[in-house]
Formats: sequence, structure tokens, C-alpha cells
Amino acid sequence: MVGVLKSLLWRDGRKFIKRKDSDAGEQGRALEELRGSLYNDFHSSEGAKRQQQRFCGPVVAMTFNFVVSVGIIMANKVVMGKVGFNFPVALSLIHYVTAWFLLAIFSVLSLLPASPPSKSTPFSSLFALGAVMAFSTGLANISLHHNSVGFYQMAKIAVTPTIALAEFVLFQKLVPSHKVLALTMVSVGVGVATITDLQFNFFGSCVALAWIVPSAINKILWSNLQQTGNWTALALMWKTTPITIFFYMALMPLLDPPGVLSFNWNFNNTAAIFVSALFGFLLQWSGALALGATSATSHVVLGQFKTCVIMLGGYLFFNSDPGFISLCGAAVALGGMSVYTYLNLQGRQELTATGKEPLSRQNSVSLKPKTTEDDEKPDLKITADSV
Repeated sequence: MVGVLKSLLWRDGRKFIKRKDSDAGEQGRALEELRGSLYNDFHSSEGAKRQQQRFCGPVVAMTFNFVVSVGIIMANKVVMGKVGFNFPVALSLIHYVTAWFLLAIFSVLSLLPASPPSKSTPFSSLFALGAVMAFSTGLANISLHHNSVGFYQMAKIAVTPTIALAEFVLFQKLVPSHKVLALTMVSVGVGVATITDLQFNFFGSCVALAWIVPSAINKILWSNLQQTGNWTALALMWKTTPITIFFYMALMPLLDPPGVLSFNWNFNNTAAIFVSALFGFLLQWSGALALGATSATSHVVLGQFKTCVIMLGGYLFFNSDPGFISLCGAAVALGGMSVYTYLNLQGRQELTATGKEPLSRQNSVSLKPKTTEDDEKPDLKITADSV
């Protein structure tokens, strides 16, 4: 009897062990298949773009950009104020060199998403994007150095119609009238909110005017290269950052005051600048994600949203008093932004309901014309744009 019982227990135990081994083997195979799928997705441009679209939609990308923008504002206040590093172009150069170094580490560790084939995007497009980014960010920081934040925001209002005009000239893309009204409401509100802080000089105003066109073209190129090709934000940053660094090295002796090499590079000052550079990398990445997931116009509206939220937050939580007129302007701007966001979401729902396919993967130079901004598909900067 004891022998029979032992035999039954041994047989049942062997079945249980085999079943556990079988389950473990199936789980192991499933895990290996998942790893292989993720590896293949990450190391092909099409798969990497699908993963970016899957995990970083418009809401996630714009929230990420907004949070990082607040962080870099605080970091740059420390660098420009406490530390006294008053070299805006040199600071931007440090930001981009740090970004390139981090991207190089990602590349060595095979963590950098694959880029599309070189024949799909001409080098001239990448070169133009890198050059325009250098001028856009450099001129923006110089404008902030010589003008007040309010005057900078007034200049930023002109970026929105410049983007609309450039997209019409390049892609025959028209902005619907109801969106024009919402954007006008945003622009008027931001103008009223910042009109009490209009401090500028002749050189600063010239720089601000010169910044408008590069800023608009920069946003358009970032958005279109991601939405019309298989570019991810990190892959595009990896290709364009060396070009941007080259132009910054040429601009720094022309636009920055002398004395950057004789600056007091002690541990505390260097650490503060390095923290600012890390935030700069995150801001560049989050801005690229937001432009890839939305549009150039939406990114400008997001920048103005940051300004209004910071102003209202200072009034509510830090006892700042921008004035009743400025607060009313900020409230009007936020209302216009809400209407614009609602119209964009409504347009995407209509696209989903009609079953339209996403943007075709085309060369960024030979884009098919669009008729309205509603035709945007839900595909899935560094510094001064954070103000």
C-alpha cells in the first residue's frame, strides 16, 4: 500500500514538474519573442516611429514639454542670475554639446532609434534644419538677454501668422477660419497679458524681428520631417545636432560678449551649468516629440500657454501682482487655447471616424499639398521657447 502511494505521488509530482517546466518554457519563449519584437522595432526606422507614436501621443508629448520647460526656466535663472553666466550663445552651445554627448552614449549602448535610409531624406534638409535651429535658438536667447520677457512674448505672437504663411507657400495648407479666430483670441490675450513688460532697445528689437522667420521655419521642418518620414525625435536630434554645434561655434564670437574663457569655472558654477544643460537636452527632446505628435502652430500655442500659466501661478501662489489687465489678458489667452485644442481634438475624431489613413511616408522635400490644417494626422528647443 505504501509502495502504491509512493508511486502515485511520484507520478503526479513528475506531471506537476513537467507542467511547471512547460509553463516556464512557454513564458520564456513568449519573453524572447517580445524582446525580439521590441529589438526589431527599435532598430528599424519604421518600428521606432511606431513605438514613439504608441507611447508618446500629443497629450504625453506636450505635457512632457511643459514640465521640462518649467524646470529649465528655474535652472537658467540660477545660471544667469546667481552664477552670472551672461553668455547666451555659449550656454546654448553647451546645451547642444551635452545633448550630442548623451546621444553618442545612447548610440554606443544601442539605445538610439534607427534612422531612415539616407536616400529617403536629402542631407540638404538635415543641414537646413540644423542651421535654422542654431539661428532660431541663438537669436531667441540674445533677444531675451537684451529685451524683457514681455517684449519677447510679443515677438513670439508674430511667429503664428508666419508659420501659417510659410505652410501655405510651401505646402498650400490653409488654416480654417474657426481656428484663425481661436488663434487670434490667443494672440490678443498674450499681447494684453505682456504689454506691461515691454522693455527693449534698438539692437534687441532688431534681433527679435530677425528671430521670427527662423523660429517658424524651425518648427515647420521639425514637424514635417517626423510626420512625413520615419524619423523619431532622438534619431533626428542625432543627425542635426553636430550641424547646430558647428553654427553655434561660428555665432558665439560674433554675438556673445567676450570673457567666456575667463569665467570662474568652479565646481558650483559648473554644476549649475551642467544641470541647465541636462534640462536643455530634455527640452530639446520633448519639444521634438511635441512637434512630431502635433504641429508647428500647436507648439507655438503651447509656448504661449506656458507664459500664461506661469503668470497666473505666480499671482495665485507667490503673491506676484502683474496687474488686472495682464490677468484678464492671460485669461482670454487661455480661453482661446482651450477653443483651439478642442477644435484640434474634434478634427482628429472626425479623421478617425472617416477612417482616413495617416500621412504617407514621403520625402520631406516633395510633400503632397494639404488643403486645411484639419488634414493633419495624429502621427505618431531648446531654451528660450521655454519662457
